[in-house]
Amino acid sequence: MATKYIFITGGVVSGLGKGIAAASIGLILKSRNLSVVNQKFDPYLNIDPGTMNPFQHGEVFVTDDGAETDLDLGHYERFTDATLSQSNNTTSGRVYETVLKNEREGKYHGGTVQVIPNVTDEILRRMLLSTEETHADVIITEIGGTVGDIESLPFIEAIRQMKYKVGEENCCYIHLTLIPFLEKANEIKTKPTQHSVKELQELGIQPDILMLRTEVPLDEATREKLAQFCNVDTDCVIQNRTAKSIYEVPLIMEDEGLGDAVCKTLHLENRASELTEWRKMVTVFENPKTSVTIALVGKYIELHDAYLSVVESLTHGGIANEASVNIAWIDSEILSDDEVTKKMLSGVDGIIVPGGFGSRGIEGMIRAAKYARTNNVPYFGICLGMQIIVIEYARNVLGWTDAHSTEIDPNTNHPVIDLMPDQNGKILGGTLRLGKFECTLLDGTLSKKAYNADIIWERHRHRYEFNNLYRKDLENAGLVIAGVNMERNLVEMVEIPKHTWMVGGQFHPEFKSRPNKAGPLFRDFIAASIKNKECRKN
Repeated sequence: MATKYIFITGGVVSGLGKGIAAASIGLILKSRNLSVVNQKFDPYLNIDPGTMNPFQHGEVFVTDDGAETDLDLGHYERFTDATLSQSNNTTSGRVYETVLKNEREGKYHGGTVQVIPNVTDEILRRMLLSTEETHADVIITEIGGTVGDIESLPFIEAIRQMKYKVGEENCCYIHLTLIPFLEKANEIKTKPTQHSVKELQELGIQPDILMLRTEVPLDEATREKLAQFCNVDTDCVIQNRTAKSIYEVPLIMEDEGLGDAVCKTLHLENRASELTEWRKMVTVFENPKTSVTIALVGKYIELHDAYLSVVESLTHGGIANEASVNIAWIDSEILSDDEVTKKMLSGVDGIIVPGGFGSRGIEGMIRAAKYARTNNVPYFGICLGMQIIVIEYARNVLGWTDAHSTEIDPNTNHPVIDLMPDQNGKILGGTLRLGKFECTLLDGTLSKKAYNADIIWERHRHRYEFNNLYRKDLENAGLVIAGVNMERNLVEMVEIPKHTWMVGGQFHPEFKSRPNKAGPLFRDFIAASIKNKECRKN
């Protein structure tokens, strides 16, 4: 069977959930026993989101091979249980970088370099990479931005050309738009969608399927009107109602007939879907037996998407324990002293400190770790949050009051977190440890119990490391080194002894957690937090 290609564009406004839609389509087709690969093409000029401000872009999702990618790749992996790579996320910056490099190397033989065909050819080459690497049945490509944006025009032109490159029967264009409901007039408005489709048609693309974000149900007359005005079949007008959770979206879309419409458009055998396990997971999520409150102490909490995978993984941990997870968002900067910290954290069942860069809010995180350690509150430290455990322990158990990371205080006398001697990169990001690395777990630890394995592989995104010069002192003072990367003798996991559950990992386990298979550390952290809640209640 020839590989089929689905292209998802957005219209009217941004933020409609193209990433969730793309991930849902992936799950729906995978449930029909088709092999699926998702990819994202972003029109911004950054090479990747690695150096972008989390307040602007949200989290950076890291793949096994160390690619710093758009957060939508997290949705793709979680929904389809895939392992994506560098080739699954392309930006305009990466495209233009390649085109200009080719020009400097004379690969265009002195010809004039233009958007068409040079830039669009490079986009097409990258769109087809997943086919060459995976030989998947269906490649689903999400185009970032909104139709009408100047920067997305080369991508729209490239997907227009794709139809002639691979054949019309192998291409499906899905346009996701907004159908606003005017409450005062008690009326659904279809005109914005009509205009968006018209703009797409003017660029040479006729959508095959319309996905319509709506707060109210669409009646048959509205569907027929849109089908007529937008030149699509009525059964290819799919309403995308707001769901209780993102994990319910693929079930709603399947019930709406999206899978049938895609199979019809791409001339695929319309096999019965098998979503039983996913439906069970959603049922557990929507019918929890208990609840738990977790304080997320971070520095980017104004934009919750900065911690998207962490939040989703906490949800997964809740599903594994049949519990709803309520997150108390706490800006670490407001934890100005121990009294304020006690007041802010005294009502929570567990504390998580996720990753981050820079000095802002660090002292508040250290106070949160101290509160967790001295009050026996479950604590989970991820990346920076693991380093915070080490700094707090060095300060308040060993008495090294100036102990710190040299990222924050280059002049500290006790640099318990520091760059390693072999980290000589000078470009920002060049010294990062990125992608998956091996970790050997110590017997008898909470970490070993969680993973039930001797060796694990988790994804990293950090620059500074546990300083082995202080390892013996910290271990003699009771700190447990629970996991080590044997290849470079790097400390990967630490634990606090005689504590209900206080674990830190230098890696980012949130990137591999799945809604129907929670990351082991998230599962056990939520379980410990539920136990803590019950103990406090009693």
